[in-house]
Amino acid sequence: MTVAIKNNNPVTVGVALGDRAYDIVIGRDVLPSLGHRIAALRPGARVAIVTDRTVARHWLGKTEAALADAGIASSRIVVGEGEASKSYAVLQEVSEGLIAAKIERNDLVIALGGGVIGDLAGFAASIVRRGVDFVQVPTSLLAQVDSSVGGKTGINSPHGKNLVGAFHQPVLVIADTAVLDTLSPRQFRAGYAEVAKYGVLGDAELFDWLEAHHGEIFSGGAAREQAIAASCRAKAEIVARDERETGDRALLNLGHTFGHALEAATGFSDRLFHGEGVAVGMVLAAEFSARLNMISPSDAARVQRHLASVGLPTRLQDIAGFQQEGLADADTLMTLMAQDKKVKRGRLTFILLEQVGKAVIVNDVDPSAVRAFLQEKLSG
Repeated sequence: MTVAIKNNNPVTVGVALGDRAYDIVIGRDVLPSLGHRIAALRPGARVAIVTDRTVARHWLGKTEAALADAGIASSRIVVGEGEASKSYAVLQEVSEGLIAAKIERNDLVIALGGGVIGDLAGFAASIVRRGVDFVQVPTSLLAQVDSSVGGKTGINSPHGKNLVGAFHQPVLVIADTAVLDTLSPRQFRAGYAEVAKYGVLGDAELFDWLEAHHGEIFSGGAAREQAIAASCRAKAEIVARDERETGDRALLNLGHTFGHALEAATGFSDRLFHGEGVAVGMVLAAEFSARLNMISPSDAARVQRHLASVGLPTRLQDIAGFQQEGLADADTLMTLMAQDKKVKRGRLTFILLEQVGKAVIVNDVDPSAVRAFLQEKLSG
C-alpha cells in the first residue's frame, strides 16, 4: 500500500524493464503534457492516433492539440467501440491505416482509449513494419490500472478472448484521471474490479483500505489517484519480475479464467463488461478456493461482499440474459475455459486464494471438481 497523495502533482510509476523501461504518469490534467513528453522522448517522430468513436468525441481534439502544441504532426484512425473491434477485420483496418499514414519504425502509435483500443492498437504497432513503438493514453479506469501496463496486446478469436497477440511494451503511459469523469457509472465500476483485484491477490492492506475508502474513489479526489497509483505499482512490480508470464505474472489473472469464459459465452458483448466478468470470476475463484479448503468461507464472503457493495455483479445469475448462450450450461463454460491461455497440455490452471491478499497458482486442477462447482453455482 502506498502513502496517500496529498497534492495535485502527477505521480510517476516506473516499469523496470532494463533498456525498455518506461514511465506511467498519473494525475489530473496531464494529457496536455503529452506532446512535450513525446517530443523529449522521441524527437522528430510523427504520430498516428488510434481511438474509437466515443473517445474521439471527448478526447481526440484535446490529444491532437497537445501534440500540435509540441510541433508534432499526427494522423487519426477511428474505429467502432467495444470488444467487437478486437477482431481480425479491425486489426487489418488499423494496420493498413498505419501503413497508409506512412508511420515508420522511428515514429509512434498512440492508443487513445480503453482496454480494447490499447490491446488493438498495441498489437497493430507490434506487427506493422515488424514493430513500431507506441504510447498508451488510457481513458478508462480499467485501462489505467491494468491493460495499459505490461505490454500485453492482442485481439479475440471466436474460440476465446485474447488468443491472438504479442507482448509489446509501450514507451510511455499517460493516465489522466480527468478523463474518467466522462465514464458512465457502470464503466467506472467495471474498472474498479481490477483495482480490488490487486488487493485480493497480493496486498491485504490495500484491500482493507479499499473497503474503507471506496466511496472516495468513486466520488473522485486524492483517493482516486492513490488507488490508481497503488494498482500501477503492484502491476509494475510483477511485470518487472515476469514480463512474459512464465511465472508469477499469472497471478494477475485472478478471476480471469472464469471471467473470460463468461465473456465468450455472452458473445463479447455489452451484456458483460470485462471488469464485470472479472468481478464474478474473482468471487467464483474465492468460493472455489473455499471449496478446496484453501481459505475460509468467511474470506470468500468478504470478497463477494466488497464487490457487491460497489454495485458489481458477483453471481452468475447477475449477468444479463443468464439463461441465454450457454451461461446456464456447465459443459459449455468448461469448454470455453479449456481455451484459457494458462492451460498446459490440456490441464486447467487456476489462480486461487490462500487468504485475502495472497493468491497462488494451482496447476492441474481436477476438471470434474470445477464442473461440479459450476453446476452448483449455476443452479443458484
